[in-house]
Amino acid sequence: MEHRLLEYFVAVGEELHFTKAAEKLNISQPTLSQQIRILEQEMGTPLFHRSGKKNYLTQAGHILMEHARRVFHEIDQAKLEINELAGMKRGKLTLGCSGNHLLLNTLISFHRQFPGIELTITELATEETCEGLLHNKLDLGVVFLPIKHEQLVSTALYNEELVLAVSSLHPYAQLASIRLEQLSELPLILFPHKFLVRQILDSACAEIGITLHPILELSTMESQWQIATQNIGGTVLPATYAGTIRDERIVIVPLAKPTPQKSVGIVHRRDMYMDSVTMAFIDHLTRNNSFGASAVSS
Repeated sequence: MEHRLLEYFVAVGEELHFTKAAEKLNISQPTLSQQIRILEQEMGTPLFHRSGKKNYLTQAGHILMEHARRVFHEIDQAKLEINELAGMKRGKLTLGCSGNHLLLNTLISFHRQFPGIELTITELATEETCEGLLHNKLDLGVVFLPIKHEQLVSTALYNEELVLAVSSLHPYAQLASIRLEQLSELPLILFPHKFLVRQILDSACAEIGITLHPILELSTMESQWQIATQNIGGTVLPATYAGTIRDERIVIVPLAKPTPQKSVGIVHRRDMYMDSVTMAFIDHLTRNNSFGASAVSS
């Protein structure tokens, strides 16, 4: 079986749309369809079920997809080992991160030391990062812990605490700290429920018998504090991110103890080959002192 046919198959299997997959591969749709038919003939069974304009993987397609991803993963691992022989003058590292602000200083120092290494950072929810690792789309993740999956290994870095951000004109801006009970009296701009920061906050509130009802739900931290500058309401953000805000219109108020918090750490596949590039990046990350949060042991 040709490597090219597997590449075409994975592209269609991920897009479930022949035209989109053809555009991604930079080939024509008829050519792609012909190549998939050739692969199906080699396998002796249909790999896609076509229903109208929609395509679905057959049971055989699902099996081949799992093995094809393993093949590409092994090839990538081989490339990493070969690149290591070049003394880390080139290479690539792809990461998923629960907040790009966590990596800025690490990225700068790493790039200065290894300018030939290409880094791609995608801001993703913890669950999305884990999915990317499991499907070999990411090399590393910086996520909220714990992660419970037999194929993933995690190492704790520090504890992320939550803080309140309000307009400098708001009465709460004068407080030394604020209790969770007081948050329920404040119009809030928060993450939607699928975000772990929101889940941490809701869980802490549930323990004391209160429920928050935000006036707005926004999916980016920047949009949340930008709305807060207008004195419409407050927002609850990770302390590490809040510490990067440079805006006199915003005041950061700590949440009173017990402060809602969650451990943050590095996660990767258990079977991943730990090449020099990966280990150097992890070393940079673990030695970075810019988090502004309390360290935890690994």
